[in-house]
Amino acid sequence: MTGQPEAYLFGQILGTHSFLLRDGFLKPDEYSEIEAQYFLPGGETGTAATVLSSLGVSVRMTGTMVGTEVAPMLNQFYSDRSVDLSSIDYMNDDKGVMDYVVIAGLVRSPMGRFATLFSSGKRFWSIPKEEDIIGCKAAAIDPFFGEETLKAAEICVKNSIPYVTIDSPHESYLHQHAAINVVSKECTAKDYPGMSAEEIMELMKSTSSGLTVITQGGGEMLYGRSGKETKKMSPFSVEVKSTLGAGDTYKAGCVYALIHKMSDEQTVRFASACSAVAISRFPLPLFPPKLEEVNDLINNVL
Repeated sequence: MTGQPEAYLFGQILGTHSFLLRDGFLKPDEYSEIEAQYFLPGGETGTAATVLSSLGVSVRMTGTMVGTEVAPMLNQFYSDRSVDLSSIDYMNDDKGVMDYVVIAGLVRSPMGRFATLFSSGKRFWSIPKEEDIIGCKAAAIDPFFGEETLKAAEICVKNSIPYVTIDSPHESYLHQHAAINVVSKECTAKDYPGMSAEEIMELMKSTSSGLTVITQGGGEMLYGRSGKETKKMSPFSVEVKSTLGAGDTYKAGCVYALIHKMSDEQTVRFASACSAVAISRFPLPLFPPKLEEVNDLINNVL
C-alpha cells in the first residue's frame, strides 16, 4: 500500500477457529456434527479491517501482537486486500492469540484464554505510533488495551481525526472524545444494571458531543447526541446464518460512514445494513459485505 490509508484501526487481532454446527447448539453428553470449520482472522479489529477492505476502504491495523501460528494465516489472508499490516508487532516465541467459537444460528459461544493473558502482567499488544495515524480520515479504537488505547485516542484528538469506539462507559475519555460510540446490549447489562436503554442513552449524551448508538441484538437501536432527541431504528430482517462478527461489522460500517460524512440517521442505517448482510453468511471473513449488497438492502427496504 502506498501513501496513508483512509482508516486506522487499533485493537484485537486474532486467529479465530470457528465451528458451525449442523443440528443446533451443543448439549451436555450429546454428539454434535460439525458442518464447517475455519481458521481465519478475527477479533474486533481484525474483522472490522476485513469488512472495510471489502467496502473499498484502505486500512492500517495494529494492536494485538501476532504469534507464529497466527502470522502465516494473517499475512496470506490480507496479501491481496487493502489492509496494511506493517505496524503489527510479531512474537517469535508464542503461537499467538487465538479464540475458538462454536456457532449454531443465533447462538454462539466463544472460548479463549483472555483472562489469563490480561492477568499475566505482560503487554501482548503494540504501542500506537502517531505517524501511523496522521493523515487518516477516520479511526476505530477498541477499549481493551489500557494506556495504549488511551494513547491512540489522544493522538486522534490531537490531530482532529474522528474515531469510532465500542462499549466505552460514559465517564471514559474514549467515550467523551469519540465521534461514535457503539454500545452493545452486553455492555449495558454489565455496566448499567437495572437501567433502561433510554436512561443509559441520556447519561451517554450528557458527557459527549459525539453520536452514541445503543444496539439491542434483534431489538430496536437507539441513537442520539447531546442537545438532540434520541431516535430509534429497527434492525434489518434477514435469515441468520451466524451472528459471529455482527458487532465488529457494525463498527466497520460506522467508520465507513465517518469517512463519507454521513448523517446520524444514514450512519445507523448503513452500519445496521452492513451487520445484517454479515450475519446472513458464514464464514464472514470469506464472504464480507460488499458495498453494492449493503446499498441494495437499504434501497429495497426503503
